[in-house]
Amino acid sequence: MSENIAVERPAKIASGNAVKSARNTANSKPPEQAGAASEPVLLSGGNPQIAKGYGDAPVQAYIAAMPGWKRSVGERLDALIAHTVPNVSKAVKWNSPFYGLDGQGWFLSFHCFDKYIKVAFFRGASLDPPPPVASKQPEVRYLHIQQGAEIDEAEFARWVKQASQLPGEKM
Repeated sequence: MSENIAVERPAKIASGNAVKSARNTANSKPPEQAGAASEPVLLSGGNPQIAKGYGDAPVQAYIAAMPGWKRSVGERLDALIAHTVPNVSKAVKWNSPFYGLDGQGWFLSFHCFDKYIKVAFFRGASLDPPPPVASKQPEVRYLHIQQGAEIDEAEFARWVKQASQLPGEKM
């Protein structure tokens, strides 16, 4: 079964190629029902609790722990980012995967919420066009991905490429 990925954005933003993701039917148990110690704990909003770490392994552990439909979206985001920026550095900090360039800081992160995945572009206000969702922080812009609609992968890749060429955040 296939489903689309929902993206909150103004009507005039990104209307290009849509991609369908395979539906991930795996169910994750809420933290209070997690039995085995190897099962990830899901924090409020369904965000996986993953130990801080650098490199691809902790990011893949985070993605594997993403509940339900969010896992396939996380896999696709990770693949798009790695394809667009082949030398990307990865880490998990504050229970979220971060993407950046060695010595240049972080340009992107994402985080699970109950009904969507929030992709944060740390210098998103400088992207053309900027991602659709504003932040309290003037430079940060977000892309909210919900279950069941489309994402313009070409637009996302353009944002990732632009973001990787801007000064990153030191965290």
